[in-house]
Amino acid sequence: MELRDAAATEELGRDLVTLLPEDPGGWMILLQGELGTGKTTLARSMLRALGHEGIVPSPTYTLVEPYRIDDRTVYHVDLYRIADASELEFLGWADLRDGLLLIEWPDRADGLTGQGDLLIELSYSGKGRNAEISGLSDRGREALRAGL
Repeated sequence: MELRDAAATEELGRDLVTLLPEDPGGWMILLQGELGTGKTTLARSMLRALGHEGIVPSPTYTLVEPYRIDDRTVYHVDLYRIADASELEFLGWADLRDGLLLIEWPDRADGLTGQGDLLIELSYSGKGRNAEISGLSDRGREALRAGL
């Protein structure tokens, strides 16, 4: 899927939210791509589509940014600075699994991709970006079949 500009990336984020169940707790959406391909822009758009009205900083330094939206909890996670999957324990990983997880750089934690529901791979394409969306779990594949 071609994304010509940031507005197209934001539109994709809004569209992805429509694929989620009313209570997306326990869902894991993995955002993979090189630096600058739009992972944070996509996550920010998804958070806004879910109803968050405040700022959405990149979690590169905080690693996890939690958001309470109505009765849902969403965690925006950036694993760029994680050296080993064992470091997830120090982030309180087990406690995050009840919320909707938007995870940038999932490849930094071995085995994480196998736990995800949707994988959005962003790459450079000319002056724009390309997004490749895969369903990793049964519910992720079903959501894609139903919505995209």
